[in-house]
Amino acid sequence: IRMTDWFSSLFDTSDLYTVIIVLVVGIAGYWYMNQPDPRTSRKHELRPLNGGGSSQARTPAYTDEGFAARLKNEHRDILIIYGSQTGTAEELSGRLSKNFTRYGRKSLVLDPEEVEEDEWNKLAELDSVLLVLCMATYGEGDPTDNAQKLIEWIKTSDVDLSKLKYAVFGLGNKTYEHYNEIGKICDRRLEELGAKRVIELGLGDDDANLEEDFCKWRDVFLPTAASSFGWELDPEAESARQYRLQLVETTPDRLYSGEFGRLNSHVKPRPPFDQKTPFFATIKVNRELHTEKSDRSCRHMEFDLGTSMIRYEAGDHLGVYPTNETSLVDKMCSLLDFNPTQAFKLINLDEESNKKHPFPCPTTFRVALAHYVDISAPVKAHVLKAIAEFASDEEQKKKLVLMSNSEGEGHTLFNEYVTRERRSIVDILSEFSSCKPSIDLVLELLPRLQVRYYSISSSPKAVDKSVHITAVVTQYKIGERQINGVCTTFLRNKEVGDTVPIFVRKSTMRMSYNDSQTVVMIGPGTGIAPFRGFIQERKVLMERGTVGGGNFVLFFGCRHPEIDFIYKDELEQYKKDGVLSHLFTAFSREGPKKVYVQDKLVENEDLVYAAYESGYVLVCGDAKNMARDVQQCLIKMISKKESVSEEEAQAKFKVFEKSRRYLADVW
Repeated sequence: IRMTDWFSSLFDTSDLYTVIIVLVVGIAGYWYMNQPDPRTSRKHELRPLNGGGSSQARTPAYTDEGFAARLKNEHRDILIIYGSQTGTAEELSGRLSKNFTRYGRKSLVLDPEEVEEDEWNKLAELDSVLLVLCMATYGEGDPTDNAQKLIEWIKTSDVDLSKLKYAVFGLGNKTYEHYNEIGKICDRRLEELGAKRVIELGLGDDDANLEEDFCKWRDVFLPTAASSFGWELDPEAESARQYRLQLVETTPDRLYSGEFGRLNSHVKPRPPFDQKTPFFATIKVNRELHTEKSDRSCRHMEFDLGTSMIRYEAGDHLGVYPTNETSLVDKMCSLLDFNPTQAFKLINLDEESNKKHPFPCPTTFRVALAHYVDISAPVKAHVLKAIAEFASDEEQKKKLVLMSNSEGEGHTLFNEYVTRERRSIVDILSEFSSCKPSIDLVLELLPRLQVRYYSISSSPKAVDKSVHITAVVTQYKIGERQINGVCTTFLRNKEVGDTVPIFVRKSTMRMSYNDSQTVVMIGPGTGIAPFRGFIQERKVLMERGTVGGGNFVLFFGCRHPEIDFIYKDELEQYKKDGVLSHLFTAFSREGPKKVYVQDKLVENEDLVYAAYESGYVLVCGDAKNMARDVQQCLIKMISKKESVSEEEAQAKFKVFEKSRRYLADVW
């Protein structure tokens, strides 16, 4: 029997037509869904060159040329490499690149994640090139996600860098024990490999004034580097624009409306999802955790991961891309003369630069102000300098110019008026009403609106295709001005059913569920977040019979049990069910004496010491005060229990920490 006759015998003619139509439609649909977006893809694209921005903000890699070849072929004298977790190091690198134009020099700003591992050895070939590293330290002395391979190479390489001159600026926070560890490693290892240091290592402290630290270091570094290479100053060159404005006319579906990666990625999401291509997750729950007696707000939020295939573990972090407050965007639109709905592009005047646009383009001015630039942060001095010339009132112009100075009276005034009182670009343009810069210049000058991270407060073993976070809403007043946290205000105002761009960042905090070990968790306030995930997970494991008894201890602290004891009923139920063996609470404003978690640790030192001896101690929360106090409490406890000096106890604590049985997730 012929195959066609057999096939025809199974279906009548109408059935056959139906099958054929379904097959054709299915194949066409599959083909369409797997095609690259013609508006964002290009022929011969190898991979997107991203770094703290969108794939549209950077040009695709059309060539196999590495950084060494590009420096030579594009006549660039400076290679600037940044290790950035939140975007600050990338922003400073971009500003340094522009600063070098005052000497008529071109820089190549590079995300180390874009460099193939075997290419780093080509640093040895660079002659008459200045290498500048802007390196942030993340967590407890770790490199940022994008710099991990570079740091591994620097630590292990034996290449001869004697032809190379270099400078390093580190970004860190003194509240962390391993302050600026990555910057220090880079500075030391480059010298050990033979490279010649142009200027002493710069150390920026985010706990004090990182911007001031950077400016002071830069003001010495630039003339020192120029002298070392024989570059001549061209003061007018630095005032030149980096981007040119191009107004465009197109349909809305060809404009970015808040996406960070592929155009229309929120309409047609495609995994995998990460920082460069976040997932627009639907909000399932957004509820208040504080009682009506509280004058603050703390939100519990649950996001539906749906079919995103996003995976996470208890203890990981959730990255959230916020949107600026509508009232602030409206204010910006009213202060300057432009059409908010006008579509535009900002195009890099350096045609060979990786970064073709400062943010996803084309878009509208209103979308750029809402999604892509930070209009809430204290404005930087270089922004005041750039916009001062647009003030028609001479007194206002003089004050703006004065505050842009990095020394003397102007610097003092800037710290008092801008930094301490947190005046944003919106405040400056409101108070200096005669200053009317063009909107495209303002968008060029402002830093990118950056992702915010939150400790995940759920376990995937307990909540299917869902992820939870716990966040206190930042809100306070300075004088008559209301200051609101960008991301927490954005989240508070979201309704169930709204979408939020998110992604997961892996954490080093992990839990052991060994019944023979004592686990002590210390998490006051929202520091409870990762521990809530661990507790959820332990409950599931106990129900499965894989975990039994053992000491699983939580120390929780807040102001008052009737005001901000978040997850109170839930925690007490876990204690009743035996998931938590112990639940200790500390309330700082319940009675005449303030009680903190550190006090409860002392009261229960035998249990805590058992965790030190053969278990785990995990801490989450405030790095500046709580985490330091907890460490000191543990050191004194070791000193007392083992009858040793505090210096010896501190050394023992270091061993405990290095064994990764003391884990901290602090901010």
